[in-house]
Amino acid sequence: MGSLNIENVKKSFGQVDVLKGIDLEVADGEFVVFVGPSGCGKSTLLRVIAGLEDATSGRVVIDGKDVTATPPAKRGIAMVFQTYALYPHLTVKNNMGLGLKQAGTPAAEIEKRVAEASAMLSLDPYLQRRPAELSGGQRQRVAIGRAVVREPSLFLFDEPLSNLDAALRVNTRLEIAQLHRRLKATMIYVTHDQVEAMTLADRIVVLNGGRIEQIGAPMELYNAPANEFVAGFIGSPKMNFIEGARLGESVKSIGVRPEHISVDPEKGDWKGTVIHAEHLGADTNLYLDCEKAGLITVRLFGVYNAEPGATLYATPDPSGTYRFGQDGKRI
Repeated sequence: MGSLNIENVKKSFGQVDVLKGIDLEVADGEFVVFVGPSGCGKSTLLRVIAGLEDATSGRVVIDGKDVTATPPAKRGIAMVFQTYALYPHLTVKNNMGLGLKQAGTPAAEIEKRVAEASAMLSLDPYLQRRPAELSGGQRQRVAIGRAVVREPSLFLFDEPLSNLDAALRVNTRLEIAQLHRRLKATMIYVTHDQVEAMTLADRIVVLNGGRIEQIGAPMELYNAPANEFVAGFIGSPKMNFIEGARLGESVKSIGVRPEHISVDPEKGDWKGTVIHAEHLGADTNLYLDCEKAGLITVRLFGVYNAEPGATLYATPDPSGTYRFGQDGKRI
């Protein structure tokens, strides 16, 4: 079991309110990702769940038990940090089993759990090595293995991939997704990278300024953002927002994703000048300075050759546009 309820949790540091009343239910076995810009409160919320920070008010309930005043070691959680936090003088095997040894787990049981986690994470060839002899990706797998052997109710990941290079991030992301499917465990994962959130989560919690902006499945947030903030944060390249005249009194802006705009050299809704073209192989991102829409991004499938300074006409797909009111909410 690994259900989690967060009930009106607030956290202040002095006069600064970091969490401003968070309510959230996580079902047993769910993979939930907290995402948002730096300073939005996502890591603080994770630390409150772990017991590493005390909530100023509110309750944290794990598996139906109020753990708000319970020490971290007794909450049934395991946490994976971005810094790995491995002991340099211990082997991989001993790093993975140390927490169990300190808890008084019998040696045979430690041996069994470490062997199972090592096989699951492809760490068998490295069990007698020390952290300094491992790559960044291998060290992160050891840190994950150390969490797995504890068989916790709840796995907590605090930006675990941020210290890895791009290729290792993709590989480790796949390993975490596979691990979740194998263990069927409840996982809470913090990241500022919305691509990680989209590819890993059953549900995403979008945080901004200490509040939850929206909770939903990845494609739900992508296709039906609740407001301008979520629409702009989820999606890469980010949504274009067109503000200005003739939108109507109640409409602050119109949003359209880069892939929902077509271009033509001769005719279209918005006349623009090519500022820059990014050729990514499978896609081309064009940046157009348009007379009516301002600077917009257009995402085209495949290779599209356009020289800076060239004139192109952009046309948004009406079925892929969003209207946002003066309060920022989607109309």
